[in-house]
Amino acid sequence: MKRKHVLSTAVAAALTIGGTSLAQAAVIVLDFEGLGDLEPINSFYDGGLGGNGSGPGPDYDLVFSSNALAVIDADAGGSGNFGGEPSPDTIMFFLTGSAVLDVPAGFDTGFSFYYSAINNTGIVNVYDGLGATGTLLASLNLPLTPNTGAPDPNGNFSPFVPFGVAFAGIAKSVDFGGTVNQIGFDDITFGSATPGNGGNIPLPGTLALLGLGAAGLGATRRRVRRS
Repeated sequence: MKRKHVLSTAVAAALTIGGTSLAQAAVIVLDFEGLGDLEPINSFYDGGLGGNGSGPGPDYDLVFSSNALAVIDADAGGSGNFGGEPSPDTIMFFLTGSAVLDVPAGFDTGFSFYYSAINNTGIVNVYDGLGATGTLLASLNLPLTPNTGAPDPNGNFSPFVPFGVAFAGIAKSVDFGGTVNQIGFDDITFGSATPGNGGNIPLPGTLALLGLGAAGLGATRRRVRRS
């Protein structure tokens, strides 16, 4: 059977979408491990549970909107059509609207992540109010990424690339936007413009060229989850 190029290919009809001051804290990285396949992240990073009962997770005072979902790599038994994620085997994506992350305690200095978007570009906005409101502190336009299959040839959304921004002020929410089921995020990092355990942030122009070159490699539309 030909593999459809979507980020996660589980049956959508079966899906039910169901304080520490970060501004003064050390760098925090969200790797989404411990959540189930297609599980709403919800309050997992607020010391609570994911939408399907996973957890409790670490108490970082972070709450995701109900449409922000975890998805597990197909190589690890999940429905994800991705590979090369920086912290195997789980990432974040969304199937409706845009995913909003609220940080009531606030965070400063920088924000970063790894992402894969092989068909459609994305955008991430950082605000100083909750619920993607208030002053826009930073806006990241995310170009297409390569789909070379390195280092994991079994996932179309591979590899994941780093991206980040430094900003002034105290941020309290992040809005992850783009085409639904067409962009995935991992190692979301607070307090640093470099995600996860480090690495160089690519120049946007360079990344755009890589993505445009990769865009012609597949004639069918690829998605994060399998259908």
